[in-house]
Parts: sequence; C-alpha cells; structure tokens
Amino acid sequence: MEFNFPTRIIIKRGCVSENADRLSSFGKRCLIVTGKSSAKLCGALDDVTNALDTVNVNYKIFDKITQNPLFSDCRAGAAQARDWGAEFIIALGGGSPLDAGKAIACLAPNPDAGEKEMYAQTFRNPPLSVVAIGTTAGTGSEVTQVAVITGSDGRKKSFRADSAFPALALGDPRYTEFMPENVTRATAADALSHCIESYFNNTANEFSRLFSIRGAKLIADIFKSFPDDGRLTQTQRDSLYLASVFGGIAISVTGTCIPHALGYFLTENHGVAHGTACAFWLPYFIEHNLKYAPDLSACFFKEIQTDPAELERLIGSVAPKMTARVGRAELDGMRERWINNSCLKKAPGNIDNKYLEKLLERAFLTG
Repeated sequence: MEFNFPTRIIIKRGCVSENADRLSSFGKRCLIVTGKSSAKLCGALDDVTNALDTVNVNYKIFDKITQNPLFSDCRAGAAQARDWGAEFIIALGGGSPLDAGKAIACLAPNPDAGEKEMYAQTFRNPPLSVVAIGTTAGTGSEVTQVAVITGSDGRKKSFRADSAFPALALGDPRYTEFMPENVTRATAADALSHCIESYFNNTANEFSRLFSIRGAKLIADIFKSFPDDGRLTQTQRDSLYLASVFGGIAISVTGTCIPHALGYFLTENHGVAHGTACAFWLPYFIEHNLKYAPDLSACFFKEIQTDPAELERLIGSVAPKMTARVGRAELDGMRERWINNSCLKKAPGNIDNKYLEKLLERAFLTG
C-alpha cells in the first residue's frame, strides 16, 4: 500500500488573505492563470491580487482559459510566463483553470515541448511551483497531480505526474456561493463521481477509500436535503467543498474509471458539462458494481448510509439532465477510443468490447 501526498492544504474562509506570506515563499513574480469572469465575480481574484500586493509579489494575469482548456491556450500562457519571468503559477478557478495552470507550469520552463511531451510528461526541466485556489466544489484538481487538456485533435486527454502536484492548495468555500445553480449541481455530481469511481477502482487502497467514503457520505447527505433552487446553506457549501477535496485526494491515488472515460465524448461532441456527463453514467456504474463487486458495494452503501436505489434517485434529482442524443453512427465512430482504455480497465469485472457495446446501446439506442 502506498500513499504520496505532497500538497499542503489549507481550507478556511478567508484563507487566501491569511496566507499571503506563504505565497511570497514561492518567488517574487507569478502568473495568475484563470478564466474570463468567475474568479472576478466571486471575489477570488481580488483576494489573490491584494494578498500578493501586501507581500510585494509582482504578477500578471492570464485569463484566456475556457471550459475544457486547449493545449494552444496553455502554450500561450506558458509563453507569457516565460516572457514575464514568472517564478511560480497561481491557478485560480474551477477545474479548467486549475488544470491549465498545471500544464502551463510544465510548459513554461520547456519552450520546445509540444503536446506529445506534455501528455507523456517527458520534460528536460522541472515545472514551476503551482499554488491552486479552487472556486468550485467538484473538480478536486487543486489537490491532484492530474490535468485534463484538450489536444489539437479535439479530444480531452490527461497527464499525470507527481511533479504536477500543487505545492499549496488554498480552499475558501465562500467562492462557491457565487456559482450558478447549474454549475453547483454539475460540480457536485462530479465530486460524487470522483468518490465512487475511486472507491470501486481496482487500484484503490485503504487510504484512498477512507477519503472516498467520507466524501461520498457528505455529498449524499447534502443531496438528501438539496434545495429546489440550488441555494445551499453556508454549512452545506463548506461540506460540499470539503467533499470535493476528499474526492480529489482519492483520485490522486486511483484515477477515474467508467463514468469519466465514457463521459468525455459527451463533452467533446455535444458540449455536455463535465459533471453532467459523469452523472449520466453513475447509475450504470452503480449497477455494474452491484454485479461485479457485491462485497465492496455492500460496504460502500453501509458506510454512506444510503442504499443504491436511493443514491440513484438522488443523483437523478440533483444532477442536471443529460439531453444529448447519440446515434449508432457516432458510437461506431467512437469505438476505437475505448479499445484498451486504461481507465476502463480499472473497473471491477471484464470491461471488454462486447460489454461496452451493450452498455452504450442500452444507454443511447434502446427506449
């Protein structure tokens, strides 16, 4: 059994301003990697820049990160980091800016690196340090060594390396209060998906399952009292953010499996939000585990004090609905991407091509 976790995590309302001195320990120049608006609207960007000003750290802002960050944008951010002489990266926002920040940190000291080197993590020079500050409660990226970046072929692909772990993660649940209702719902479903996928992962161990169970229990309890308008209480927001971090720690050990692997094409081809795509597959994954991992399933549902049918109902009531239509031609065209897929192989049972064909037909082609 092995557990490596080098990220210092501080979760507290107001933690960014209270830890300005920690930011200055990484250098005197940084690039803030973020999106166009969410970090500004929730006050996180102001908190970060004010904290940097108090400790005399100079900064520039790269705010060109969109949902499902592109390699081309990460390369542009890396060029700005080099030109500015950035000594470290602050990745600020939801999963997209956090993942992009890791990629930029890797690419900045390696100007000749391309997509191949980034995904394979074959760099000559080590990455810049990353401070990750999450503004959503779902991704868990602020505590993982993984980044999912969309390549030039339009496909979402991940890289994973211990050197990509953020050096510091600052989590202020206040920022999540500004999320639109659909984002609150989708990111919560993503966090639950992380917990469930990690727990039933063939690479899970006692450490990772502790975090999976704790995160899933928190989320299940929140889902049981989830308000119709999506306006969570402060206590619920705090718990949901903590659960998302627990899920991130869990997948830092195991990675993800079926829901994420099958959810990516819904995002790529149909613009389905990542958490919504994962939530669509969760009931299928729960049923899969009841069949192929009955003992683990019994333990899991006992620990979270929720039975399988109730959890499926809660997912259906909280997660945004997946409305994309997928036909036979599209599924046939996507077949090659699932052959020998390493994430699918991490699930219990034998996930072969015949199994996948039946699963996809059941999900999309039968009434």
